[in-house]
Amino acid sequence: MSAEMSAAGLTIVIGSFLEPDQVARIAAAPAAGRVVYEPGLLPVPRYPCDHTGPPRDLSAADLDRWRALGADADVYFDFDWLDPAAMPARSPRLRWIQATSAGIGGFMQRTGLDSSVANGSPGTSPGTGTGTGTGTGTGLTVTTAGGIHAVPLAEFAVMGALHFVKGVPQLKQRQRARHWERYTTRQLAGQRALVVGLGGMGRQVAASFAALGVEVWGLGRAGASYDVPALTNVIARGDLDAALPGIGIVVLCCPLTDETAGLIGARQLSLLPRDAVLVNISRGPVVDQTALTAALRDGRLGGACLDVFATEPLPPDDPLWDLDNVIVSPHSASTVATENAALTDLFLDNLARLAGGETLRNRYDPARGY
Repeated sequence: MSAEMSAAGLTIVIGSFLEPDQVARIAAAPAAGRVVYEPGLLPVPRYPCDHTGPPRDLSAADLDRWRALGADADVYFDFDWLDPAAMPARSPRLRWIQATSAGIGGFMQRTGLDSSVANGSPGTSPGTGTGTGTGTGTGLTVTTAGGIHAVPLAEFAVMGALHFVKGVPQLKQRQRARHWERYTTRQLAGQRALVVGLGGMGRQVAASFAALGVEVWGLGRAGASYDVPALTNVIARGDLDAALPGIGIVVLCCPLTDETAGLIGARQLSLLPRDAVLVNISRGPVVDQTALTAALRDGRLGGACLDVFATEPLPPDDPLWDLDNVIVSPHSASTVATENAALTDLFLDNLARLAGGETLRNRYDPARGY
């Protein structure tokens, strides 16, 4: 399918696979002029809502056509799969990119797009090609998919905690052995969970655990204040070690920044109770994976439910694969069949904001890295 619609308004290039009905929704938006969607030139989706599939084997003419299609873009839905670093130079009218991922800090830094991001809000009328207001670099605005994946990630976190609290690994062992033996399990309600990172994802995680009777504590950004009804206590980074001995479940929801890299190391793991559960739905390097593996091997930690790792894909010889007290998820906990509809909702809301000269939701801040 190829779609190019012309009208007065913004030129929008869709940079990764999107279902035809979602493309039609974008094309019908009042601010949308020419909408470019060429799935035959985009990476091949491996599963529903895949935005990072393998590139097609395209001819030189096809590659030139893709570059030409992006040259007049005012807006991109997702980054250019071919050469994201060159987007500001190749698309001189480019004002805004809507990412399909929440955690784009590392990507922005690797591609150098950080240097093109504006500090100010979009302030020009649609179609003028004059940038996005005051700021550094070219004045580009980039928005993340923050909050889009909050519900599936919260469900994953609850699943991971319940898996170990209710003794599922032991049940599976007994099932394989056809061994019938009554047992006593633990209860999730009444335990204390610490949610690290209190953005949209962390707030949803906190609400989900609180609804199950868990006492939820939070750890947020230094200097920030939080009003999260699901939390009974908010601690600072300096209070982390003192709090860990009383924590049964740790859920990592924070972005990867200089402040959060290695946040959970050997010392922090040693302070947790032996039956504690760690859930990581942020980024792998937030945890010292070597120290985590050692704690799990030695039985000094009850279990770990991991959607992210220091190296991805997780190497086949990594010891985490073989541990019964580990759930290995291939960075897929956020991906659900309805993701593209939710991403399109966010994109359309931001497109209307751009047209009205309003501040866009989920603006990426290079200084914070998220």
